[in-house]
Amino acid sequence: MSRTDDDSWDLASSVGATATVVAAQRAIASRGPDPLIEDPYAEPLVRAVGGNFAATMLDGEDAAGGTALNRKQLAEAMAVRTRFYDGVFTDAAAAGVRQAVILASGLDTRAYRLAWPAGMVVYEIDQPAVIEFKTRTLAGLGATPIAEHRPLAIDLRDDWPQALTDNGLDRGTPTAWIAEGLLIYLPPAAQDQLFDNITRLSATGSQLGTEYLPDASALAQDRSRGVTDGFRRFGFDGELSELVYHGRRSPVMDYLAGRGWDVSSQSLEEAYAANGFELPGDEMFAAFTDARIVSGVLTSP
Repeated sequence: MSRTDDDSWDLASSVGATATVVAAQRAIASRGPDPLIEDPYAEPLVRAVGGNFAATMLDGEDAAGGTALNRKQLAEAMAVRTRFYDGVFTDAAAAGVRQAVILASGLDTRAYRLAWPAGMVVYEIDQPAVIEFKTRTLAGLGATPIAEHRPLAIDLRDDWPQALTDNGLDRGTPTAWIAEGLLIYLPPAAQDQLFDNITRLSATGSQLGTEYLPDASALAQDRSRGVTDGFRRFGFDGELSELVYHGRRSPVMDYLAGRGWDVSSQSLEEAYAANGFELPGDEMFAAFTDARIVSGVLTSP
């Protein structure tokens, strides 16, 4: 079923299930004697969500013949993504930033696993059911946030900027923001509004990490078939083209630059190479060959 402006979900349905997919990838990338990343909470969170998909993705076998979307590809793709967004936060903290915001946080565990400096406050924003599930499950695992953790149970379609300021976000000091794997799940106008709100809440020196997919038609049903079929081999029965919003979008780099951000970006091929990997050339990744990861520093709000 296609998205609507008032739809809802949990971590096993609709767009919420993508948070579980991402956490399962982090769990796979965290395995082995030489893991590509370290997220000790990803696997127990996915197993707590439950369902056949979680078991198949975590415990099933790769399809014979080395077909697309094997576990090596899943791990490398998530390592590239996770290292980038981790770096946005760790670089900002090293520069003296002491407040961070994770937008649509899903099963993100950065508040619990990054080496935050003293005085760091980490805000997370997501739907109430998602925040409640993750906070309760991690507490049951004995996990303790390393930073001061302020989860906000609010939908991004509601007044989340007011919720942030009501809960102590200081607009007069720099903030580090990440919008990871989020933009394609927003209507085009909501994407612009998201960046307008981030800019309005940010002081000079704030930092941002996000991504950009120039060709939205890459997510049309016929072109995203390789992605959908790849995940279906692991038991995911969703239709990617029905989970995202289509339509013309503002180019992220230009939009942010026009609002005072000093922006840089990398293609996926460049990001893979920077991590010592080679971007796969199969159908699974063909839909995203023009995607870019984007970072910015606010210079003139």
